[in-house]
Amino acid sequence: MRQVILDTETTGLNPKKGDRIVEIGCLEMIDRRLTGRQLHYFLNPERDIPEEVVAIHGITNEQVKDAPTFTQIADELWQWLAGAELVIHNSAFDMGFLNAEYQLLAKQQGKAFKELESVCGVLDTLKLAREKHPGSRVSLDALCKRYGIDNSHRTLHGAILDSEILSDVYLMLTGGQTDLLLDEADPAPLAANSLDLSALATVQGELVRIVPTPDELTAHHDMLKLVSKKSGIEIDWPTA
Repeated sequence: MRQVILDTETTGLNPKKGDRIVEIGCLEMIDRRLTGRQLHYFLNPERDIPEEVVAIHGITNEQVKDAPTFTQIADELWQWLAGAELVIHNSAFDMGFLNAEYQLLAKQQGKAFKELESVCGVLDTLKLAREKHPGSRVSLDALCKRYGIDNSHRTLHGAILDSEILSDVYLMLTGGQTDLLLDEADPAPLAANSLDLSALATVQGELVRIVPTPDELTAHHDMLKLVSKKSGIEIDWPTA
């Protein structure tokens, strides 16, 4: 399954009032693994970016004055997204802006408007998080804190950075990081970790108790900390 983790930065909150996209960041994921392929644009929005918005994402008018317009990248973006499932945090916002850009382009070219959803699926992680954690804060930052995802480098919003963070959040929301599992290409460790019943030998009718070594106990607690950090759930499995 091909998915695209997507985020946009804009000049404001409402495309119906003339706000435009200034950055688009897309990461490709296949079978729950990032492939390393990405699509990233800074765009000239063909209007001023207000100072209060620059304070949020750091993209200035000077930075994008020579960047391509949406019209120039529209075909490449459409082809890259077509057939994929888009994974977006608050998809109504980003899809609203993307469709507004394509609608404007279609109007300029005298063509009928075709929504992006007609060629791709959309999964909204904000909706998914609200269903999974009702009553809790479900912003990207709040979900990073819940799942132990390091976002300390996120001092400003940015489409590629937010897409990278969202890819981790999405995996945790839908079953956990694949990195926590054994490599699918090497099934041998499964057999090595299977239960050895020979260890349950008895002496004089009593079951032999195998006491873990200090190193084994340390490794056990380290693994519990890792699982707890990734799942956002406090875990306390006794060793005795």
